[in-house]
Amino acid sequence: MSLQDYLNAKPLYYDEIDYSRMPRVYEKIKHSLKIPKIIHIIGTNGKGTTGRFLATALFANACSVGHYTSPHILEFNERIWINGENASNKELQNAHEELQKLLSKDDAKKLSYFEYTTLLAMIIFKECEFVIMEAGLGGEHDATAVFPKILTLVTPIAYDHEAFLGSDISQIATTKLNAIQNSAIMANQRFSEVYEVAKSLVDKNIYRVDNLLEEDDKKNILAISKELFLAPYLAQNLSLSISALKFLGVSYKVSDFKNATLFGRLSRVSKNVIVDVGHNALAASSIAEALMGQKFTLIYNSYRDKNYHEILLILKPVIVSVEIIEVVNQRVEDIEKIQKALDDLSIKHTIFKEIKNEQNYLVFGSFSVAEKFLKEHIDVAKYTI
Repeated sequence: MSLQDYLNAKPLYYDEIDYSRMPRVYEKIKHSLKIPKIIHIIGTNGKGTTGRFLATALFANACSVGHYTSPHILEFNERIWINGENASNKELQNAHEELQKLLSKDDAKKLSYFEYTTLLAMIIFKECEFVIMEAGLGGEHDATAVFPKILTLVTPIAYDHEAFLGSDISQIATTKLNAIQNSAIMANQRFSEVYEVAKSLVDKNIYRVDNLLEEDDKKNILAISKELFLAPYLAQNLSLSISALKFLGVSYKVSDFKNATLFGRLSRVSKNVIVDVGHNALAASSIAEALMGQKFTLIYNSYRDKNYHEILLILKPVIVSVEIIEVVNQRVEDIEKIQKALDDLSIKHTIFKEIKNEQNYLVFGSFSVAEKFLKEHIDVAKYTI
């Protein structure tokens, strides 16, 4: 069976998660896996871009490096990047066949989509020196947390996936930070509770990003940000990746990051359309800050478990109206409920039909929103995702 058919048979989302399954399966097969030096990335937002900045710089410095990220926008290959390119279909299929030989039929069947693809990535990355591994849903219970790590990077932590991670910032931060094995670098945080939880982990070496950056690093961050046209929140992710290079003792140049931008993060896909895969309040705040002073028609939809009322309120200063894009996905909220939220916020809205040349658009709401919009309204063949 092909990898794609095999994955299509697995559900993407679960109402409940068996946190013991991935550690149990990993324990059975770990002797057959070759584990590179793993840098684990946890947090709520910015994991993908932080990882890609770091992976690109390491590769530019002659390191063999893999980057595991999720979810994907247009094709599964985006999740597994190795030495500057997405994994090929052949590499993925070969790894799938190798992994099938390591797993019992029962374990292979029971592993979730994300658990299986995490092990698949480790098969592909077996000859790498470094692997940048982005957590999926959380921290200590995430499938990516089972591997030994040389460093953990902590991006900003905020509210998201409360049903699985906890109902307040302290609980969410505790769940995420418990993934740290030894040393970690923490990005600047918006919530003081995150720092308080970090202080309680007395057996861990946790550094703040600013404490590892020198004046030359700050000048380089400004230069790279200018060259890549980075929004402020992306520059913060760049800072975290450079602090990781400092921790690892890897020298870097401004030019090392020239191919580091990750598609779908305030990406301009036409003269009047910007796409961002963000989907929570923290992402909305970062985007509103980056786009302040401009006005957009928001092409939007939301998953049921997101606080879309708060998200829309945050984005209201930079939008003139909302056009709801219809998305087929088991997690998507009923359109009537989103319309009700928009009415409550006195935001004009309609159903999205087409792009008009005289309007500026912001596409936001989830990877599913970005995927639906890009596949149906943009010539995606010209983008290297």
